[in-house]
Amino acid sequence: MEHAPSHFTPGGLGFALGLTLMAGLATGLGSALALFARRTNLRLLAWSLAFSAGAMLCVSFMEILPKANASLARSFGSSFAGWLTALGFVAGAVAMALIDALLPHHEPPADDALQRLKAPGRATVLPTGEQRLLRRMGLFTALAVAIHNFPEGVATLLAALEDPRTGVAMAFAVALHNIPEGVSVSAPIFYATGSRGRAFVYSFVSGLTEPLGGLFAALTLDWLLPPHAVGLVFASVAGVMVYVSLHELVPTARQYGHRHEVLAGIAAGVVLMAASLLLLH
Repeated sequence: MEHAPSHFTPGGLGFALGLTLMAGLATGLGSALALFARRTNLRLLAWSLAFSAGAMLCVSFMEILPKANASLARSFGSSFAGWLTALGFVAGAVAMALIDALLPHHEPPADDALQRLKAPGRATVLPTGEQRLLRRMGLFTALAVAIHNFPEGVATLLAALEDPRTGVAMAFAVALHNIPEGVSVSAPIFYATGSRGRAFVYSFVSGLTEPLGGLFAALTLDWLLPPHAVGLVFASVAGVMVYVSLHELVPTARQYGHRHEVLAGIAAGVVLMAASLLLLH
């Protein structure tokens, strides 16, 4: 099997792994913002989720899919490459849907629980049943975030090795949506247990699967995948990112914010990511 050894030069590999680490640590940043701010601003959380969705949609369609198609075209020709790109995109979205179907799901917090998230300072003492619900919600969210982050780490590392500019754009988009993910893990655990430390640890650990995914790719995928398979990985990652944006980020943003604020956040994410991609060309 042929390989592309230039992808795995020590300097390039270190840079790529650094990007996956940065993206993963953004989950802990979101946790810290949630736990140490005086108030949890749900409208800001909604806007951040929508902004992340816009950034991820933009980088998927403007950067990752064209890169996937170009990579596949070098091996299969432009016509067949288009079909393979579409197939990889659908496969990524379907794989993420299957992962979601296998994960245990929680009910969103009730309106009174959402109002408690707005309370300043220490956690309110909640009824035992509600504490259990919030703790369960936080643990399931941490599990979901950890599972989602692993393939994102694989994709970010491969993107950075293929083209550092693409890797930076992808890591930036992933980090943006990891920040509100950190909030979503830490807030319910904090309000269920009253422990900032425990909430931060769960959130931080769930983000570490991002660099673990990158490390896994660095250690194994160079031996398992031929060079043209990187294009298929890119296409499937675009499918994953679009699925996460439309199935998770946008609906959750709508839950916590007003419709026009969510639309404004999506538009801002698209504009900022598009501008950054154009400036990096």
